[in-house]
Amino acid sequence: CMAYIASQRGEGWHPLNTHYDDGGFTGANTDRPGLQQLIRDIKQGLVNCVVVYKVDRLSRSLLDFSQLLEFFDKHSVSFVSVTQNFNTKTSMGRLTLNILLSFAQFEREIIGERTRDKMAASRMKGKFVGGLIPFGYRLDRERHLLVPNPPYDEQVRFIFESVLREENVSKVLDVLNAKGIGFPERKLRHGGVWQARPISRAHLYRIIHNPTYIGQVLYKGKIYEGEHEGIISRETYDKVQ
Repeated sequence: CMAYIASQRGEGWHPLNTHYDDGGFTGANTDRPGLQQLIRDIKQGLVNCVVVYKVDRLSRSLLDFSQLLEFFDKHSVSFVSVTQNFNTKTSMGRLTLNILLSFAQFEREIIGERTRDKMAASRMKGKFVGGLIPFGYRLDRERHLLVPNPPYDEQVRFIFESVLREENVSKVLDVLNAKGIGFPERKLRHGGVWQARPISRAHLYRIIHNPTYIGQVLYKGKIYEGEHEGIISRETYDKVQ
């Protein structure tokens, strides 16, 4: 790599003092300290060409490789593989890049189709496949199953009972506000916080029409029996509807 850079000195190339090495780490993923440092330095404008001995030194995953090349292109960084005559500064290198990216796009679409098919099959079996956890439930991560979450499951029961008693959405909202019943604060996976807030009219309608509360799953307009336990009886749910 150093010899190649030296051969390009007439083009104004010169090596950085930093080497981005990941000895002992697999090239099957991008979670490697040297690569992550390279990405940070590119974002800071410290690098304008990445030189490797072979393409698989950057990544062995075609999907990761294509995403890295798109990242390089976004930051006007060239990529050179010394032993494979791969240089995105040349027309042949760019052609090779486009072929690789086409296959990577195909791979992404195939993965997407498989994921959608798997999620659809899981929904039809009544499994929880992710998304916002309904009010009154929590996720048992070991079993990947929705389970009632006290005391909020009792609040859900109170909401349904209040609808039957008051028979008026506005009055129900007044009762809930008076009792301080609302959505609790939630910590999100990326570190953010979803602030506590009262139940709005739209939220209330979403709760009382959600078949999750009787142990069922709604998917593409069809109802399937869920794996989780219901919070509300079928009789109460039907009366509310």
